[in-house]
Amino acid sequence: MVESSRRQTPRRRADQLRSECPIAGTLDVIGDRWTLLLARDLTAGKTRFSEFLASDERMPTNVLADRIRRLERHGIIESVLYSQHPPRAEYHLTPKGRDLEPVLKVMGSWGLKHIPGTRNRIWGTDPRREAEEPPSR
Repeated sequence: MVESSRRQTPRRRADQLRSECPIAGTLDVIGDRWTLLLARDLTAGKTRFSEFLASDERMPTNVLADRIRRLERHGIIESVLYSQHPPRAEYHLTPKGRDLEPVLKVMGSWGLKHIPGTRNRIWGTDPRREAEEPPSR
């Protein structure tokens, strides 16, 4: 048997930070391909599994279920049963999750500015203008 000369890196637990950098920590929670799209849909008013599946991006059901569990575990969304038999839940952003809305708007603004063919279908106003305006107090 031949030993590998490559060093084995110990695996991180899902709840372990990879560094003290707040951007890296944020990416560990919401930085994959699907999670921000789920947050976008929740911000737009979708609440049910079937509504998330109907989004244009066609998130696979196993990925959607995983991302819902992850966001619940991190306190970004909460589930509320609306049917006992069979069990069915609605999902809602928590205050922590609603704090992602300005991030989503800035990302949308960037996409509208730099990615041809994109359009705003969520917010009634152009997020580019909102990103430039200071929040009212």
